Formats: sequence, C-alpha cells, structure tokens
Amino acid sequence: MALFPFLVAFVVALWLTRSLCDPASRFRLRLIDHPNERSLHTLPTPRSGGVAVLGGVGAGLSIAFIQQPILRAEDLFWLILPAALIAVISLLDDRKSIAARWRLLVHFVAAIAFLLLGPAPADIGMPGGGGLSAEGLMVVFVIIFLVWMTNLYNFMDGMDGFAGGMAAIGFGAFALLGMMAGADGFSVVAGVIAAAATGFLCLNFPPARIFMGDTGSATLGFLAGGMILWAQHDGVFPFWIGVLVFSPFAVDATVTLIRRAVQGERVWEPHRTHFYQRLVQLGWGHRKTVLAEYTLMLACAIAAFVAGRLGVLGQQLLVFAVVIVYGVLMIVVTRLERRVGAHQ
Repeated sequence: MALFPFLVAFVVALWLTRSLCDPASRFRLRLIDHPNERSLHTLPTPRSGGVAVLGGVGAGLSIAFIQQPILRAEDLFWLILPAALIAVISLLDDRKSIAARWRLLVHFVAAIAFLLLGPAPADIGMPGGGGLSAEGLMVVFVIIFLVWMTNLYNFMDGMDGFAGGMAAIGFGAFALLGMMAGADGFSVVAGVIAAAATGFLCLNFPPARIFMGDTGSATLGFLAGGMILWAQHDGVFPFWIGVLVFSPFAVDATVTLIRRAVQGERVWEPHRTHFYQRLVQLGWGHRKTVLAEYTLMLACAIAAFVAGRLGVLGQQLLVFAVVIVYGVLMIVVTRLERRVGAHQ
C-alpha cells in the first residue's frame, strides 16, 4: 500500500493548522472559542482546526484516488456527501451559533442520506459471531447510531489533544484492521483520516494552540460511525469491534448522558461532568488526563486486534472484562472526587 496519501494528509493538515494559528495568516478564519461554564480552558483559543483536519483528509484522499485503482471518488459518494453536510452545518455553528434543533435536523438528514446511498449493514455483529437483525429496526438503529456518534464525539471534544488523539488512534486502528482483512480501500480512507488528525494534533496537544471546533469533532464522529457500518457491511470487522475501538468516547458520553437524564438535568445544556472533565478538575490537568486517556484508547485498540483471534467464548469474556474495567474506572473517579471533597 502506497504511503504517499497518508504523508500528504499529515503535511497538509499540519500546514493548515499552523496557518490557522497564525494571527497574520491570510487563512485565519477568526473563529475563537471563548471560555464558558463548560470549558476546561481559560484563554480564548482559535477553534478552526477542524477545517485543517478535513483539508488534510481531502488532500490525502485526492492523492489516493489518483494512485489507488481500488479507490474511486464516486464509490465514496455515500460517505463524502453526508460528511460534507455535517461539516457545513458545523462550520456555520462555529461561526455563529445555530440552534440545536437545526443542527440535529441536518444530522438526521445526513444519516438518512448515508442509509439511502451507503452500505448499511443487514445486521449488527455481536461478540462471538452472532448478529441482531430486523429490517425496520435496522433502519432506525443506523440513523440513531450515526446521529449519536456525531454528537457524542462533539460532546467529548473538551480537552486539549483529546478528540484529535481519539481520531489518530481510532482511525489508525481501523486502517490496520482493514489491512489485516485485505480491505485496501477501507484501510486507505481510515489511514488518511488518522494521518490528518495526527497533523492537527501536533498543535493541539496540551497546551493546545488551536481547537478543532464542531467542524472537526462532529464530522469525525460521523465518519467514525459511518466506517463502523461500512466495516460491518463489507465484513472487514464486526460492528462491536468498531465500537470497542471508540469506546473511550462512547462509554463516557453515553453513561454521562444517562446519569444526567436520571438526575433530571437538562442534558442539552453545557456541563463539565464527563469523566475526563472531572479528572481535570481533580487536579490532573490536561496533559496527565489526556495521556491516561491515550493509554485507554491504545488498550481498546489492542483488544480489538486480539478479539479477531478469539473464539466465541473468548470474545464474550473480553467484552465482559472491558465492561468491568470501565466500571472500575468510573468508581475510582467518583471515589477520588469524594476524597478530595472531604479534604476541602
């Protein structure tokens, strides 16, 4: 597999990120993230990095379309068009806040477009090789899954180096899994996204000089969900393996949403109660917390590689172990909060 598309994606994303950070650059978009009650940062920071990531992805894929006979732009229309819809509405939201209902409407339109144009799977692969399938329910599931992935990734983009690191590790794992399965087209697309995210991460790692904004986080979330469904449809890897790779984001966002809903909170309002945010507020800081999260991301990626070599019982035990680990981590964070609170 030619590495040039990955190199182009990395270099273009890095160059654009540097340009967007430079106050004197003609490419500067003047999109500034001012600290609010949800923020963990304290200084106004550019939030146009998502443009750089997507620019890198576009450049890398353009080279891949030229170099790789197995990959054609028209064959990815089902992924590019919905992702472009997400990117446009998110960029508009970054420039001038758009009501959540309109953003959500576009997210649903993008998910429906994917369902109509793309490789929506007939079933959902479960640990051990089984699957869940029901035509009507699958349609609803695919739409809700894509919309949730789009939004949860956006929710989790609240710490230096976090969303960029998840993209670099998550899509990088997808690229390797695709290579192992002989799915070269899938592998190239995932690798290009990972390379572009890595270029952005060079200036987003704590202390971050730039954020990716909704343009980057929402679009990356949609791409992650879309590629998980693509992998399931083409037999690259089962659905649950893809969710496992991105579980550091999916678990935190989902558990936090459920907890806030149960407690009667307004789940659509800004907050700072995700587990990663709570660690930062406990005094860990951005760098220590994000490095701990990277460790978790790498562990989940390794678990995904191992899962492919396990039998039915082995896969089920692996999932059970992952659930236990997440449960323990959540308990540890909660106890740390209580201990710190007791000493204040």
